[in-house]
Amino acid sequence: MSARLAVVGGGVIGSMIAWRAARNGWRTTLHAPDIAGAGTSVAGGMLGCAGEGRPGEDAVLEFALAARERWPALLADLEQSGVDTADIKVARDTLLVAADSSDAGHLRAVIDHLAAFDVRPEAVDRSRMRSAASMLGSSVRRGHLVAGEGAVDNRALLAAVRCGAREAGVTVTAEKVCRVDDLDADQVVVAAGSWTSDLVEGLPVTAEKGEILRLSRPPTAPPPPDAVVRARWRGRSVYVVPRRDGVVVGATQYETGDRGDTAPRVGGVSDLLIDATELMPGLAEYRVVEIGSGLRPTTPDGLPLVGRSDARTIVAVGHGRNGILTAPLTAELVVDLLDDPPSTSPWVARLDPRRFP
Repeated sequence: MSARLAVVGGGVIGSMIAWRAARNGWRTTLHAPDIAGAGTSVAGGMLGCAGEGRPGEDAVLEFALAARERWPALLADLEQSGVDTADIKVARDTLLVAADSSDAGHLRAVIDHLAAFDVRPEAVDRSRMRSAASMLGSSVRRGHLVAGEGAVDNRALLAAVRCGAREAGVTVTAEKVCRVDDLDADQVVVAAGSWTSDLVEGLPVTAEKGEILRLSRPPTAPPPPDAVVRARWRGRSVYVVPRRDGVVVGATQYETGDRGDTAPRVGGVSDLLIDATELMPGLAEYRVVEIGSGLRPTTPDGLPLVGRSDARTIVAVGHGRNGILTAPLTAELVVDLLDDPPSTSPWVARLDPRRFP
């Protein structure tokens, strides 16, 4: 009889781990309770590394670049599992723009930093930008195009991974787990986002809150952009990600000491609306269909915690703003850790949860 695995956490990371493990022979149960504020449901779904390239976060960028390489194989695996992935991929490229000279200087520093990792966004003029995003305001005259760094629909992705998991034999339950010791399993993976530290003690995980907007397009409004548009705008970061019926606008970012604080803040929503409609005036014609707020689990060095906390338990938490992007690589590392002998990937040591005193 195959060994039993319990995966706690029903977001994209937990669901992808359960799916991969079941395909690898584990008799898997996915514990996926509906938790308000969980990050997957309010994610933008961006697969880009360029917009995340911040000086001082070299290891975070390296992990994101390694994860990006796993996406073609992931989508191919979903299709082989019988999942239609046509509605998952919503953009192929990313456009980086700035509002004024100060913002452009910040963007230039990011682009210079990316060159050290052989990521070289192409400088494009207004004509090229408008072919990717026709709604851009007249104040945006130049930008940088990152070919191949697109986005997925986070909710369509989660549904597809869950479908693949069920096809692979995963049992999905909404039962909430209060203690890891109560689980009837040979091995346990805890990937419960900002709530992981409730089940595994001693993890240096902080909850970071962020608001996001979903806008739908009425028939008379301009079409959504073809590319992800990421902007440095009046000193703030804002992005617009296409969907089939509109766009997602995000995202604010600040620490919160209360994981029950999942209601959107007026100030955060106001900033997003102002920045997005200045960036793309045509969005003023769109309809607000959802104002969401979620909690991102973060760590002191920005890298996730992926590894064993004891002989029976593996944790996968702390992916911050890159949870969707890094899910395939995280699932690969976790399933390799379940093997005997475990993985020899250098990322196993770099992401070890015990790396902090």
